[in-house]
Amino acid sequence: MVVDSHLVLGGDPVGAGVGLGALGPLPVAQMIALGPLPDAQMIALGLLPDAQLIANGLVFSSIIVLGSVGLSLVYDIADFPNFAHGDLMTVGAYATLAVGGFYVALPFPVAVVVGTAAATAVAVGTHWLVFDRMDVGPLELLIASIGVAFVYRAVLMQAFTSGSQSYDVGGRSPIPALRTVFDVALTYRQLVILAATVLLVVGLHVFLQYTTMGRKMRATSANGSLAKVSGIRTGRVVLVMWVVGGVLAAVGGVFLGLETLVRPRMGFDLLLVLFAAVILGGIGSVYGAMLGGVVIGMVHELTPWIPLVPTRYDKALAFLIMILILLVRPSGIMGGGTSR
Repeated sequence: MVVDSHLVLGGDPVGAGVGLGALGPLPVAQMIALGPLPDAQMIALGLLPDAQLIANGLVFSSIIVLGSVGLSLVYDIADFPNFAHGDLMTVGAYATLAVGGFYVALPFPVAVVVGTAAATAVAVGTHWLVFDRMDVGPLELLIASIGVAFVYRAVLMQAFTSGSQSYDVGGRSPIPALRTVFDVALTYRQLVILAATVLLVVGLHVFLQYTTMGRKMRATSANGSLAKVSGIRTGRVVLVMWVVGGVLAAVGGVFLGLETLVRPRMGFDLLLVLFAAVILGGIGSVYGAMLGGVVIGMVHELTPWIPLVPTRYDKALAFLIMILILLVRPSGIMGGGTSR
């Protein structure tokens, strides 16, 4: 397409040595003057997010989904917001690090399995030793979960120091084929994160919809008292809920450590984002938490594309989107029970 050399975009004439991508989004009048544009040119002009931002958003959304689903399960069945859930993700990341090179050098896939099992055991143990013994309401359990989070963090700092660690595993290089065809720098690590998240989400769906225990969890979610008088062993349901939530949190923590660094506050720093995903999707809805996690994660990573919004406000923008959606749908996108 030939553009008049006198047309000024963002203050600089086209062809004056300034790349189109640096000009930022165009005013409406100039968009009309340019006429219809192919998608590639719209991306270059800042009118559409590029594929790299979308890929980054999908990877970050995967981590948020794994964390928020476990948080939603606890909120729905155990009936309290677990503020230790973010630190449980950290426990999973550090447990994997411990057997993946810090103390014992197991192959990384084996280390992930062992670390996930250890974090799940911590979640179940915390339920037995703390939450199950407290005959109190949701507010008291919330406060207790904050204390549990501090205990988790203190133990990790004592065992691993307060510094940042990283996994000694490869897969940091971008996949050449994806970079050539789609111009996306997606690493092998990130591809594994995406694939594993899809498998876990599909597995959770099958478990909730087509297994006896899954149906019991949905019944307990809908009405715990009625489920109990109907003969459902709700204590066992709660135990399975902690196992499922612990597994998802641990794997999410490992993936977060792969994407960033393993550090004591990594899960805690993500906690508000997880709660935002749960609230946005609808408190008590596992599928809503999944959808909320995707929305929050994508908005968080697409912030560089939005004009006049510095990238340091990525979390604030995600919360703003959450508030706007809740103004339209106060119960969340899919407000309801576990079965929804």
